[in-house]
Amino acid sequence: MKIVAVCGMGIGTSVLLKMNAEKVLTSLGVDADVEAADIGVARGAAQTADIVLTSDELAPEIGDVPARVIIIDNFFDLDEITDKLTEAVN
Repeated sequence: MKIVAVCGMGIGTSVLLKMNAEKVLTSLGVDADVEAADIGVARGAAQTADIVLTSDELAPEIGDVPARVIIIDNFFDLDEITDKLTEAVN
């Protein structure tokens, strides 16, 4: 499974989301490759991803992609990430 964690500028916030998603996926026993990306890179990466994790503001900018786009309201909230990823991978 390929997951792309997306933020708007730079890479800092997407790396945080990537790390938190990896923690959650490990606790769920899900084997996935999580990639951090800015919005420019994400448009291409989402073409081959299964899931894209991003904010509500950036979701429309990703465009029409085959990946499931999941809105994360708080990139620090492991409970939110757990809930949304659990639903997506089951």
